[in-house]
Amino acid sequence: MPQLPLFESAEDVLVDDASGRISYTPRFVDAPTAAAWFSELRGAVAWNAQRRWMYDREVDVPRLTAHFSLAGGDPAPRAVTQAAERVIARTGVPFNGAGLNFYRDGRDSVAPHNDHLYEIAEGFPIALLSLGATRRMTIRAKEPPRRVLRVDLEAGSLLMMSYATQLHYVHGVPKTDESAGERISLAFRVRPDRGPGQNDGTFYR
Repeated sequence: MPQLPLFESAEDVLVDDASGRISYTPRFVDAPTAAAWFSELRGAVAWNAQRRWMYDREVDVPRLTAHFSLAGGDPAPRAVTQAAERVIARTGVPFNGAGLNFYRDGRDSVAPHNDHLYEIAEGFPIALLSLGATRRMTIRAKEPPRRVLRVDLEAGSLLMMSYATQLHYVHGVPKTDESAGERISLAFRVRPDRGPGQNDGTFYR
């Protein structure tokens, strides 16, 4: 399928049917602000290098990660709170958690996946704000016909995926042999309320 033309600053609706709604807004954040947020987060965040079991062996997760609650507790970096405020103001969604990924070069990636539904309050969307270098996201339908979307996520862009899309699509950022600079993504979610005494420290992982 040819690459989607994404040249307008207005919201571009990519999917809007029974399988959910996906939209992309380039230049959601102006270039100077996006660059300032990227610079702050790159240096201020205590990035985590994780390892996990895959194919019967432990391997490095091919990106660095960080997680912040927007609902109190340890304060998030100013860039995270400012970005969250702007996304919340635009969407009206009460996001309370932010997951960050730092892609250091084209070798860093995230495999096709859907978000775990137990990590998202039912009915609420996911918002993905991109900073730094442009990377391509692939969004693929789980069932035939296996529709495929390829979206180049530019600095300052906002991708919105409804709750339903996590049932019907997987999304990922593949590795690339092309030259790719550093990129940081901020994924905003509405985390479910586990109730008193049920936050075990993994709530925002």
